Amino acid sequence: MRENLSQQTAQRLYARIVAEKRLNPGDKLPNEVELSAQLGVSRATLREAIRTLADRGVLEVRRGRGTFVSPRADQIEDFGFGRLEGVKGRLRDLFELRAIFEPRMAALACRRATEQELADILVQGERVARRIRAGEDRTQADREFHAAIVRAAHNEFMARLLPIIGQAVETAILSGDHARELAEDTLRDHALLMEFFRRRDPVGAEHAMAIHMRRAMAEMDLDPEE
Repeated sequence: MRENLSQQTAQRLYARIVAEKRLNPGDKLPNEVELSAQLGVSRATLREAIRTLADRGVLEVRRGRGTFVSPRADQIEDFGFGRLEGVKGRLRDLFELRAIFEPRMAALACRRATEQELADILVQGERVARRIRAGEDRTQADREFHAAIVRAAHNEFMARLLPIIGQAVETAILSGDHARELAEDTLRDHALLMEFFRRRDPVGAEHAMAIHMRRAMAEMDLDPEE
């Protein structure tokens, strides 16, 4: 169990740094006693987790000074947990969160968007479609499309989910195995979603986004019941 627990602890530390942004590149980690108490693990387990992240370049151990977040921590995509089950588990968690919030977010955006915000949603959606049709990388365009929806929802706390949504979008697009199928699904689903936005139909937008989330999870074999 020691190895599994240290691996889980390393994942939790990585999440604090990259997903939750509790620590920034260059920041010093709390001392060993404090951090092990925060994470609810022994100091020995914490040391193993730190060693794992240091080996992967996420952390830097500076003798006599402490442990620091690497300046390039947020650029390391794999971070040593790249085995299939680890990736699938992370994707499932991210998409479950999206499936809970994004359909409702789409409905709120339909109701609350200003004319300019609605136009931006449609423009960003068309950018995604053009890149898919051209066979180009759509990562940034897709993130900006979802960001436009979040902004139009005018909900401060939902807006705070944007980094997580962006991470889910990027991880899914770059996951590779299902890229073509996901692109085709995205093209169809976004077309339906944008039609409901044009009509300002919040019920339709909510259902369209829910279908999009469910189809993406099915395509990537991310069973929410597992």
